Amino acid sequence: MGKYRCMVCGHIYDPALGDPDNGVPAGTPFESLPSDWVCPACGASLAEFEPI
Repeated sequence: MGKYRCMVCGHIYDPALGDPDNGVPAGTPFESLPSDWVCPACGASLAEFEPI
């Protein structure tokens, strides 16, 4: 499970942490995020993330 970076604001999605504030439990791979999930920092879509 790799980390992904938002190309708009630089936020890092770390699957080990998930995004519990937005209903994504720890251990959720980026590829398994819901299609309507957005960057919690800037609101960018999944398409705006790149693997790091």
